[in-house]
Amino acid sequence: MPRRLRIFIPGMTQHVIQRGNNRTDIFGSPSDYEVFACAMCEALRRYRLDLHAYVLMTNHVHLMVTPVTPTDIPAAMQAIGRRYVPYFNQRYERTGGLFEGRYRSMIVDDESYWVTCMRYIELNPVRAGLVTRPEAYRWSSYRAHGMEVRDALLTEHPMYVRLGDTSVDRCRSWRAFCAQGIPEAELTEIRQAAQTGRVLGRLILPESPDRAAQP
Repeated sequence: MPRRLRIFIPGMTQHVIQRGNNRTDIFGSPSDYEVFACAMCEALRRYRLDLHAYVLMTNHVHLMVTPVTPTDIPAAMQAIGRRYVPYFNQRYERTGGLFEGRYRSMIVDDESYWVTCMRYIELNPVRAGLVTRPEAYRWSSYRAHGMEVRDALLTEHPMYVRLGDTSVDRCRSWRAFCAQGIPEAELTEIRQAAQTGRVLGRLILPESPDRAAQP
C-alpha cells in the first residue's frame, strides 16, 4: 500500500503523533521522559521548529509544531529517534525499532481548530486516567499554559496569545476552556483527522472571559 502523501503549508501548525511499536511503552521511568525531552529540545533548535503544545504519554507522544520548510518535521523526528531509541534499547536490554513506523501528522487550521487541538493534547492524561487534573501531569505543556510554569521547550503561538492581554489572563482563559472538557464529536473528528492526515479545522477561537464581557 502506498504511503499517504504528507501535506505541508509553510507557517501552518501540524499535530504530530508518534506511537510505540505495537502500542508498547516507550517510557519506563522519569529519566526516560527527561532524555526524550532533551532530544526533543535539541531537535527543535537544530531544525527551527516552534513547539506550541505537547504531551508525553506512556506509549505515544503528541506534538503541535510549526515548521518553516517541508523537511523540518521529518528531520527533527529522525533526530529524536536517533538519540532516544539507542538509549532506550540499551537501558532495557532490547533491540530493534521502538516506534510504530512513520509518525502521523495533520495540519491544524490556524483560523479555527487550533486551540481545540491543543486542548485535546493537554487533556490526554486525564482521558487516560493517569491523573484527575491536567496540572498534575508533569510531562505536558498544560502547566505552562494553565499554571504559568515556565517551559523552555515551548514557543507561544498567536492563537494562544489572543486568549488574554497578560499571562495571568491567558492562563485563566485556558483553565476555563480545558475545564469544559471536549465534546465527543470533537474527539471523533480529531481522531479521524489523525488517521487520515487531512486538515483539521472549523471551530471558532474562544475569547478571554474578560474580553467577552466587554461591549
